[in-house]
Amino acid sequence: MKLYYDIHDKPKFGQMIIYAFQQLLAIMAATLVVPIIVGNGMQPTAALFGAGIGTLVYVLFTKMRSPVFLGSSFAFLGSMAAAFAGAVSVQAGYMGLIIGAIFAGLVYVVIALIVKFAGVNWIDKLMPKQVIGPTVAIIGLSLAANAIGDLKSGEYMVEAIGQAIQDGAIVETVSMVQTANPLLCILCGLVALFVTMLCSTYGKKGVKLIPFIIGILSGYAVAAILTVIGIKTGNDALRIIDFSVFNNLSIFALPDFTFLTAMKGIKEIDGAYIGSLAVAYVPVAFVVFAEHIADHKNISSIIEKDLLRDPGLHRTLLGDGVGSMVGAIFGGCPNTTYGESVACVAITRNASVYTIITAAVLSMLIAFFSPFVAFVNSIPSCVMGGICMALYGFIAVSGLKMVQTVDLEDNRNLFTVSVILIAGIGGLAISFGKITLTAVACALILGIITNLVLSKKKA
Repeated sequence: MKLYYDIHDKPKFGQMIIYAFQQLLAIMAATLVVPIIVGNGMQPTAALFGAGIGTLVYVLFTKMRSPVFLGSSFAFLGSMAAAFAGAVSVQAGYMGLIIGAIFAGLVYVVIALIVKFAGVNWIDKLMPKQVIGPTVAIIGLSLAANAIGDLKSGEYMVEAIGQAIQDGAIVETVSMVQTANPLLCILCGLVALFVTMLCSTYGKKGVKLIPFIIGILSGYAVAAILTVIGIKTGNDALRIIDFSVFNNLSIFALPDFTFLTAMKGIKEIDGAYIGSLAVAYVPVAFVVFAEHIADHKNISSIIEKDLLRDPGLHRTLLGDGVGSMVGAIFGGCPNTTYGESVACVAITRNASVYTIITAAVLSMLIAFFSPFVAFVNSIPSCVMGGICMALYGFIAVSGLKMVQTVDLEDNRNLFTVSVILIAGIGGLAISFGKITLTAVACALILGIITNLVLSKKKA
């Protein structure tokens, strides 16, 4: 793939700001939603700041040679929930988030030291193209349902009051009911998708470098027009955007950083709780390590440089691990390399590390700027769903491209690829108490085992 900007190319300042915003838009929704899912007062803006500073740490450790943004990891959702569930107070739970992230980061540090002395040849033998290719494809395909689910949903919600019997008494209950017409939501998402595709395919260089910004704004504009008509006519089916997020906004607001709350609960931490954190975080870190390999194999194929050898897997692991620890101190969420960021590089052909650095700095600054965060929160799910169809699709296709060079006439390769695809698409996930191996992790592990078993030489 011919890149418009290679790793060390530096776009003009004004252009770089725009490209950086595009990277932010690609990763921001997922990064902000992790703390929302975990709850317990965690702030999305703090997670955004943590992602930015974590990315800067990653770029530093990788010697500015890997154009990837780090964001909040969904793999640790169960671990983060366990940190709060096992704590004696919310403040202690915040300290648990930091300790847990340190445990996970240390796993990466230990593996990095092993790789430093043992090299990466064993990685190539353990995870060749017939294993990594379909695994990367599964990372994209496993997100397909999320993209389509978002495509059919708008952001506007209304309160529905109902009644229920509780302890023998009738009480009022409040539920949030979506009223936006799914067909109109799909329309807005498809506008965003097709504008993105047309800009990326037929636009001039300046347009091809920012197709997601143009696509998102186009979808948002259609949704805004429908919403305004819905408000004026009292037709809730047209109200796709929730403009209430802009109410009572201050221009600047200090995020509630995790370490500020954690310090209040440090005296409530004991050995048993620390042990439970290790059990909740360490196994998941090994799972995310496998996805780390897949992401870096993927970005390596896009920029046509083997990042596992230069700057080296030990450096990418250290950057990811230490960056995750630092990010969690501020935002509470362990970070990981984002497939959406990799896909953004692939589609825009902009692999400039300076763009990633600028995006990281902007994410830290924006965390203090409430109106921009509110705007991102107001982007309807359907619009982002349309965009994610392209992003997740590119992740899947980039994995399938790796399989192109694999000899599928050989049953050993054919069975390996088949097992990974079916296990991943079928959603084979296994839980061990509070620890869950995701479908991607299970597919990868099963693929590695299958490849090793079938690769044994015949007697």
